[in-house]
Amino acid sequence: MATITAIKQQKRNPQRVGIYLDGVYAFPLAKIVAAWLHVGQELSPEKITALRGEDLAEKVFQRALHFISYRPRSQAEVERNLRKHQVPAPQISPVIERLRAAKLLDDAEFARRWVENRAAFRPRGAYALRLELRQKGVAEASIAQALQGLNETELARQAAMRKTRVLAGLSWLEFRSKLSAFLARRGFGFEVTAQVCREAWERLQTTQSSNS
Repeated sequence: MATITAIKQQKRNPQRVGIYLDGVYAFPLAKIVAAWLHVGQELSPEKITALRGEDLAEKVFQRALHFISYRPRSQAEVERNLRKHQVPAPQISPVIERLRAAKLLDDAEFARRWVENRAAFRPRGAYALRLELRQKGVAEASIAQALQGLNETELARQAAMRKTRVLAGLSWLEFRSKLSAFLARRGFGFEVTAQVCREAWERLQTTQSSNS
């Protein structure tokens, strides 16, 4: 058995402390892990091993929290990031469960917000959105739920608005070709693309006529 003789806060990281056993610095711990320790407490080798394991789990959890602090992430993205930092697989699953339990990781909500964000800033068709979410590792059920009720025609109109101004002055065939290709690259189907191209062309002709 070893006796805790001091618990000192680290200068460089106030969220961590140094544990001293029998007058000698032994190892660092996250404050949350060391919360129940006190000077004079005796630690067995098994308890020391357990504490260091808890500390490692807390480090992994904090790394995951830092990763999701910039923007919402899918579960697969978090797992890939932890693996990239060489976190062993057995230590990843508990962290994922902890994030899910705290409602900090929810693929269904992630997919819904992804679709909403695209609709507001970079409109995409269902095909492109589905592909993007698959690449994020989102399950098909969550993708289908997020895409439910998607108005592709309206999204295509929004996507076409800015592009139409760039294409003003072209012939109908050139206009249709370029705008169709633009919308197709954003995942809109043939029928929606054809309808929106015709509407955009007619709107452009009306605007040009009224300005002449």
